[in-house]
Amino acid sequence: MKKIIALLVALVLTLSLTAAFADGIKIAVPNDATNEGRALLLLQAYGLLKVDENAGITATVKDITENPLNIEFVEVEAALVPNALPDVDYAIINGNYALAAELPAALLYENAESPYVNVISVNEADKDSDKAKALAAAALSQKVVDYFASYEGQAISVVENPTDGFDATVDYDALKGETIKVVATLDPHSFVLAIVKDILAEKEINVEVTVVDDYVTPNTAVNDGDAFANFFAHQPYQDDFNANNGTNLVTIAGVHVEPMGLYAGQQADLAALGLAE
Repeated sequence: MKKIIALLVALVLTLSLTAAFADGIKIAVPNDATNEGRALLLLQAYGLLKVDENAGITATVKDITENPLNIEFVEVEAALVPNALPDVDYAIINGNYALAAELPAALLYENAESPYVNVISVNEADKDSDKAKALAAAALSQKVVDYFASYEGQAISVVENPTDGFDATVDYDALKGETIKVVATLDPHSFVLAIVKDILAEKEINVEVTVVDDYVTPNTAVNDGDAFANFFAHQPYQDDFNANNGTNLVTIAGVHVEPMGLYAGQQADLAALGLAE
């Protein structure tokens, strides 16, 4: 009798999973070019689908060549993906938005060794200025590297040779009293800039940070001259923005990565995807 019951339970579980696959698992993903491709490549890395190899990091759902679990994708603006969690089985969320939403740890993370390094950007004409060098040196400091340890893997420093916060080639005396305006998103970017501000205050240089919650304002502010720099996005996003908007924003510092993750929605674990945690 016990064997029969066990077989019946196994059959029910199998039928439930089969039904779930037939109906399609819903996964919310960011709808912008670079982040949607990044989300799909995360799923591909775990064997859940295949993407046309020619699509690269800007792949969209149209580039999916194999989808054995019949996953249905719900495309949402990156900042709003956490809000979709109650309505989908899973959501793939950028690290900064997961932090802002105070989500628990993801069920899956992408490899931290990725091209999606969050960068500080300025106009090309300013890249070699003392302001840019001073800002970059402070952002690449040991103090900032140490700060990222508090994120326990949700944001990871990529700085291999940290500075003491300063650049020996910069004329800091000439920058005394200057204000460096930076537009940034909240977490961890504005918190990193708070450390940068303290470092540069030692040289009597002020850092004025404006916090925004979108992915356009930081670039337009720098391009229009309303801010000197921004700190909010990864390198592929900036490259794509330049290509589509005719801007010339360049990187002065690659600071950290925020591993994109698959977060639990209506499904509490990875069983529906056929994966063990």
